[in-house]
Amino acid sequence: MTALDPKSFLAAIFNAAVAAADPQRTIGDHLPAMPKGRTIVIGAGKGSAQMAAAFEKVWDGPIEGLVVTRYGYGASCQRIEIIEAAHPVPDAAGLEASRRLLEKVQGLTADDLVVALISGGGSALLPAPAEGLTLADEIAVNEALLASGAPIAAMNTIRKHVSTIKGGRLAAAAYPAKLVSLVVSDIPGDNPALVASGPTVPDSGNRQEALASIAAYGMKLPAAVMAHINSPAADAPRVDNPLFSRNEVHLIASAGVSLEAAAAEARRHGIEAVILSDCIEGEAREVGGVHAAIAREVATRNRPFRKPVLVLSGGETTVTVRAKGKGGRNSEFLLAFAIGISGIGGVHALAADTDGIDGSQDNAGAFADGSTVSRMRAAGVDAKAMLAGNNAWTAFQAAGDLFVPGPTGTNVNDLRAILIR
Repeated sequence: MTALDPKSFLAAIFNAAVAAADPQRTIGDHLPAMPKGRTIVIGAGKGSAQMAAAFEKVWDGPIEGLVVTRYGYGASCQRIEIIEAAHPVPDAAGLEASRRLLEKVQGLTADDLVVALISGGGSALLPAPAEGLTLADEIAVNEALLASGAPIAAMNTIRKHVSTIKGGRLAAAAYPAKLVSLVVSDIPGDNPALVASGPTVPDSGNRQEALASIAAYGMKLPAAVMAHINSPAADAPRVDNPLFSRNEVHLIASAGVSLEAAAAEARRHGIEAVILSDCIEGEAREVGGVHAAIAREVATRNRPFRKPVLVLSGGETTVTVRAKGKGGRNSEFLLAFAIGISGIGGVHALAADTDGIDGSQDNAGAFADGSTVSRMRAAGVDAKAMLAGNNAWTAFQAAGDLFVPGPTGTNVNDLRAILIR
């Protein structure tokens, strides 16, 4: 370990986690049987184009289809059309993609097969406003959700109640064809019905729960949206609806599997690894403070783990937006962490989103160590002021510690890796 630079080591840990979620590795283990009729491939998410490319390579039969992914996240496919749209705030390209996906599954028979390639990010990529609502309404909902600090499960319960495609509605449209969903989970706890707000996988969340979350997180939504969610027209199909009787769901990648791969990579370098959890949620800066306390305890008292050790965690934190700075949940987590370990030697950390993008900038996250806050100060940046202003990206840019791997082609959410030597 002494010959390996901490940043290089942590980047290798990230790469191992991402590789374990690569659809090229995993999709072949979950292929459905060949149908008598047509095979239609649909999909949405930040990893959907790579999933489509992987599926094309291993499917030994005719296929046609359409998937939507984020701008810049496309992949080369021969038979499956790739559409790019906006994320995290929906746009007209996503609206058109939703219309075409619903069109793709119309008029199918019981002899046909629909394969749905679903990954995180599909919620924003599939705007499909309910009757009486507009794209502007759905954009307003999405912006309110992103600023609210609500956990992803609550966000997706709200989203599916203002949509004509989420909450299992895309699957219902495909009936009576057999539908097989292949899911890359970015959801803490890996409930596939919550990935991309479940366009092909219904769940039991109801509009009363959606209304409770709107109230609990103080969201201000357009009057037309609130009127819709308060009406029976917003109800999503129930899980026991016969329209879902021919559906199968397979989880092909998850944070838990990626964290195990990251731990194995650490041990390959002679460093013991521990996994705190693959489903940590909460306010990013508060979770960062807790992780900093654990790192300090290990660094100064050799408990609860003996150093050298790599402490890993996954899940999805949230950010309650208080100001108009630049950042994302991983960089905000890490800025709070850096403040918490300031001056402590031998601690190095990386927090990054496994899809390659944290927030709206081009970085996946950032690196931090015990000297980060002092280096920010030397660059004219006050770390605590940056945290208060939701401006973590600016702080880490000043310190030269942004992590920019580019789009990865998968998405199993946040990876936090803390090396204590």
